[in-house]
Amino acid sequence: MIASPAEVQRFGGAPCSPAETTRGREAMGYSFLITLREGLEAALIIAIILGYLARTDRRDQWRPVWLGAGLAGAGSLAAAVTLHLLAVELPGRLQEAVEGFGMLLAVVILTWMVFWMRAQSRSIGADLRRRVDAALSAGSAFALGLLAFSAVGREGLETALFLFAGGSTADSELAYWAGAAGGLGLAALLGAAVYSGSHRVPLGAFFSVTSILLMVLAAGLLTNGLKELHEADILFGNLGPRLWDTYELLPDNSSIGRFLATLLGYDASPFLGQVAAYLGYLVTVPALYLFTGPRQPTGAQPPAPAQA
Repeated sequence: MIASPAEVQRFGGAPCSPAETTRGREAMGYSFLITLREGLEAALIIAIILGYLARTDRRDQWRPVWLGAGLAGAGSLAAAVTLHLLAVELPGRLQEAVEGFGMLLAVVILTWMVFWMRAQSRSIGADLRRRVDAALSAGSAFALGLLAFSAVGREGLETALFLFAGGSTADSELAYWAGAAGGLGLAALLGAAVYSGSHRVPLGAFFSVTSILLMVLAAGLLTNGLKELHEADILFGNLGPRLWDTYELLPDNSSIGRFLATLLGYDASPFLGQVAAYLGYLVTVPALYLFTGPRQPTGAQPPAPAQA
């Protein structure tokens, strides 16, 4: 594979890894958005369960819910750390291959997630209340804990994968993980506000906007993942010629370039296959999301946590 002039120039004659040029301190914004969106989904589920238990005068059953959620959170954190350490320890091309496949898997799950959340938005509150009723009727604290564990665990494992795909070799690990912690903290505050009823959070607008932003992130992960696999010589064939080289105008290892690379998939010298995949995804997936499926906004259930 022949390195582009921009790649040679950036690192004194040695081709640069996409991981080195696309994930730096600016990746904090990516990790913040991911954990905010995923964390709020988990927080709303817990709020629905706790709110329903409070309304039915069963606060004595909060403990297994918190225990299940806490265990799931700890397991998700362990999974995120394990994936991160695994990627760091892998040699050269194997690391690129693992990151590339991880990015493509994250694209699939991100895409599925936004469509699934839209489809479930009308019924998720009622479904959770039915499952809580079943657990209470059976007198099973374990079932309540398992309900919270499975809900938080699903979101947590997705988050671990997304964080791995988006920043496993970030230049500043402190900034990257600080962004993730900030997103989780804000998600917890929003979940508490919705539960208490003291603040009305526009969940419909929130999920609609973040769904579109996640699709943009997914498009960036798609193009970066393809390039990682290309660097690892795993793709069947190649990604075609490089279409342009804008390194002199906007280097993708500059602060602005890295920010755009992480959030939007910017590449100063992209391959034809990358551009085609990026545009194809951004044209088809958001169009399907906006113009198909139920017309009711994703957050049609916003009162549920406060009323549950």
